Amino acid sequence: MSTESNPATVARPAQPVRPATPKQIDPLVLTGSGAILKSLEHLGITDVFGLPGGAIMPFYDELMSSTSIRHILVRHEQGAGHAAEGYASSSGRVGVAIATSGPGATNLVTAIADAHMDSVPLLAITGQVFSTSMGTDAFQEVDIVGITMPITKHSFLVTRPEDVPATMAAAYHIATTGRPGPVLVDITKDCQQASAPFIWPDKVDLPGYRPVTKAHGKQIQAAAQLLAEAKRPVLYVGGGVVRAQASAELLELAEKTGAPVVTTLMARGAFPDSHEQHLGMPGMHGTVPAVLALQEADLLISLGARFDDRVTGKPSEFAPDAKIVHVDIDPAEISKIRVADVPIVGDAKDVIADLTIAYAAAAQHAPDTAEWWVRLNQLREQFPLGYDEPDDGLLSPQYVIERIGAITGPEGVYAAGVGQHQMWAAQFIKYERPNAWLNSGGAGTMGYAVPAAMGAKVAQPDRTVWAIDGDGCFQMTNQELATCTINDIPIKVAIINNSSLGMVRQWQTLFYNGRHSFTDLNTGHDTVMVPDFVKLAEAYGALGIRVTKKEDVDAAIKLANETNDRPVVLDFIVSRDAMVWPMVPQGVGNSSVQYAREHAPEWEEE
Repeated sequence: MSTESNPATVARPAQPVRPATPKQIDPLVLTGSGAILKSLEHLGITDVFGLPGGAIMPFYDELMSSTSIRHILVRHEQGAGHAAEGYASSSGRVGVAIATSGPGATNLVTAIADAHMDSVPLLAITGQVFSTSMGTDAFQEVDIVGITMPITKHSFLVTRPEDVPATMAAAYHIATTGRPGPVLVDITKDCQQASAPFIWPDKVDLPGYRPVTKAHGKQIQAAAQLLAEAKRPVLYVGGGVVRAQASAELLELAEKTGAPVVTTLMARGAFPDSHEQHLGMPGMHGTVPAVLALQEADLLISLGARFDDRVTGKPSEFAPDAKIVHVDIDPAEISKIRVADVPIVGDAKDVIADLTIAYAAAAQHAPDTAEWWVRLNQLREQFPLGYDEPDDGLLSPQYVIERIGAITGPEGVYAAGVGQHQMWAAQFIKYERPNAWLNSGGAGTMGYAVPAAMGAKVAQPDRTVWAIDGDGCFQMTNQELATCTINDIPIKVAIINNSSLGMVRQWQTLFYNGRHSFTDLNTGHDTVMVPDFVKLAEAYGALGIRVTKKEDVDAAIKLANETNDRPVVLDFIVSRDAMVWPMVPQGVGNSSVQYAREHAPEWEEE
């Protein structure tokens, strides 16, 4: 495993990292709390999300005097973590979440794990009990460093104020270099209260941590040669291209090679949906052309993708005739699922640029891919992305989401929860730029959308930001509407309200003979709505609107987009029988992709 991504192999010193060649920038003697604040200022942090408590109180007292850092007081620490994720994912900057010890810190764990799965640069700062009390089961004592070791790039414990600056610098460096990810800094209360000279390191030196960014030239040439010889190539694009800010380089490579492009759930927007070479999203709920293109390819150029099971289906049956070029910043991902014929470790931005140059030199006699495009265009014509209108008189969820995207446009930001609405948002909104699509891809965390949208709006205040949520997801983190109202963060929330846990219900329909066990939520299809989302929105100071008729959908969306003095919650009452199609059942090969409901009885879940 790579020392860059696997916390178990990163050297974890008994004492926090100290600068190799310290440079005293500020001669002032500061408390540990003052050192945390000054470190954040040195790192260029302007916004943080958090909630105070006893063990982090000294820092909060210091933070109160800051004129350069805006603190957003959340209503739950999980909200702080997801808001920091949304902030980072929409802007490319580091997100910062702050919590106290014990339950405050453990409430961050879900967001930290989420950031780890999706390679989000996140700095989590937690307070810890007095160092003299550690190990005694003191009030609100939890070993958050130990808890988070498997889900961070690194976790630090700081007990001395003189160690704060170098540790903060190291944490930021680790979070933002190589494969981005979360880093936790746990700081004892006595460290925050004690004083020491503030010495900022002029460089960060971490023995054993050397992320490779520049790929080996021979590997690039080998990949270019395979690409020049391929008759059925596919550029298989993952979220690493977004994190590497490599969309421009990808566009150039695609146009130079003429190869079809598929973008995973985490890569939506990395390549323009409107581009003629784009086949859509692959995977369990991907487009049929994208899914079958991977299956029938003779070469996959995997760029910042990790061959996730939701894309590959049954790995032994995935792309059976394809050679694999696997490009990833994290060497631990190379050949983890599918053995690579040409492994390339490096930053996607640099590698793609180098590959484009090498391909131009190798492709003087490239095979004609005209037959391949004939096949792909036939699939496009035969299997267009679409949906059936519901026959129960309720709204089509696909229509609602499609209209949100069409009316708001590609400059908007769209954060989705997890479930059916997440897949429909990935399918039916057209993404033309990176960082417009935010979702919990790897962890699949319900409750992500509202706080992530809040964080994105803080990072991108001039953009329209939508949280596309389900009625189940929304009830997990809707308290952050209070945060939005009080802090003037006017996000838009679309609740795709099917009165159920929709994706679980879909699987129950398909694989459990329609036994809908404990998935009804009673939020929109019954005489009593528990809760009434319009009244709930109003209680939080938001504009609440319920939409039940198709002819009212556009007007409601436009009103939401025009309302910028408070958050807006649109409660769309949609059909609970709507399903996400196409679909590849879990555990089967992607060649089993089915386009519509009538084929579903053939399946058996493995």
